[in-house]
Amino acid sequence: MKNKFLAFLSAAAVIIPFVQPTETKAVNFTMRGTLYSDSAIVLNLDCDTIIHEKNADKKQMPGPLVNIMTAVVCIENCPDLAKEITIEEDVYSYLYNTEYPDDLRYGNILDGDVLTYNDLLYAMMLTSSVEAAETIAYHIGGEDVSVFVEMMNKKAAELGMDSTKFTNATGMYNAEQYTTARDMMILTQYALNKSHFEDICATYIYTPSVPNFDRHPIEEKWRWFNSNIMMDEENENYYYRGTKGIKTGNLELGGRNIVAMAGRDGHNYLVIGMRAPINDEDGNTAFYHLDDAKQMFNWAFGHFAYQVVLAETAELGELPVDLADGSSYVLARPAEEISLLWHDEVDLALISRDNITWYNKKLQAPVKKGDALGRVTLEYSGEKLADVELIAVSDVERSTLKYNTYAAKKFLKSSWFSKALILAGILSSLYIILCIYAYVLFKSRSKPLKPMYAVPKVDKDKKKK
Repeated sequence: MKNKFLAFLSAAAVIIPFVQPTETKAVNFTMRGTLYSDSAIVLNLDCDTIIHEKNADKKQMPGPLVNIMTAVVCIENCPDLAKEITIEEDVYSYLYNTEYPDDLRYGNILDGDVLTYNDLLYAMMLTSSVEAAETIAYHIGGEDVSVFVEMMNKKAAELGMDSTKFTNATGMYNAEQYTTARDMMILTQYALNKSHFEDICATYIYTPSVPNFDRHPIEEKWRWFNSNIMMDEENENYYYRGTKGIKTGNLELGGRNIVAMAGRDGHNYLVIGMRAPINDEDGNTAFYHLDDAKQMFNWAFGHFAYQVVLAETAELGELPVDLADGSSYVLARPAEEISLLWHDEVDLALISRDNITWYNKKLQAPVKKGDALGRVTLEYSGEKLADVELIAVSDVERSTLKYNTYAAKKFLKSSWFSKALILAGILSSLYIILCIYAYVLFKSRSKPLKPMYAVPKVDKDKKKK
């Protein structure tokens, strides 16, 4: 069992480096025409792909776009949105003394009105009501607005909004409050996944659930309209079919901002525009943020569709294969077909497929169909579009004769063979030495020994005498 487990780990260690997801990133396409907004983003919500951006990381004043974060913190920290709150004007009356009174937006909420948290969210998101925003912050923050602002900044940090700082929940001007178009995109995407948020911001007209007849006897006047008039079918200049909210906001010093969503023919886009001029060159009131939003939507819906930029059958290269029985190379193709959101006026032939990284520059048979061979990076105009794995098109079998010859040659060239020769030489030398020693020893033992006691030599002359 232990051996099987170790074998599994070994196999996983070999396979894991090659099992990588396809990474895609759309190019920043050039938009015809001029955007008045200083910062902008066009995002396809269906595939989470930015198709255009302009100064997306430049810090701007968010204005009432802040209300998106106010709504998120409220929704996440209020267990019962149907809970009723009695409005206290003292909570927000300090705002009346602002240096920029034209920045204030009201929801006709009066001291003593009774509203639910849900009602307050509608008032804030549809009209930028400072009464609603400050009341939410006051109560969710435990009667301390600064605590609520801390919660806003904590959530921003959690979401990776690294270029954002909140100082209030209303969006009123503060020199230290800032964000970027990219951070607002991150926040809005997150908010759209929270319960109730999309329903609220996509509503054009809302009547509070609590009538408050004693203060608001005329029901037709006790309702709120979405400030994004792109949703108003009766507005011939700015109505845009399929628009859903999400938030507009103006600051005297920060210009006009907009976050809007629209869907048509199965495609959904989010556009963000920040710091569009409030007035035209003649000093007349202008709504350039709405003009920009319409232009971005028209461009996205009119020119983008999913197109196959890399077919699964495309052959993107070949690798040599040693010891092959037959063909000595294998072709490589993409592991999957790649489709991207693409501009209809940009030629697909301009996409570069030359940046290929092979895992091994030479292979050895056998090679199986579907084996990972490398990766190709698709690029357009210097920007990365996708990173795609390449696999073998077919099997390449191993030649037995070539393999045996290869194995023999490899053994003769191997360090083990060299070590074996050295060892054989040493053993042979020792054997020869041992044989010589044994021979010498044998000879020395077979030679006759001289007698220990010899007979003295007798002189013949003396013997005659």
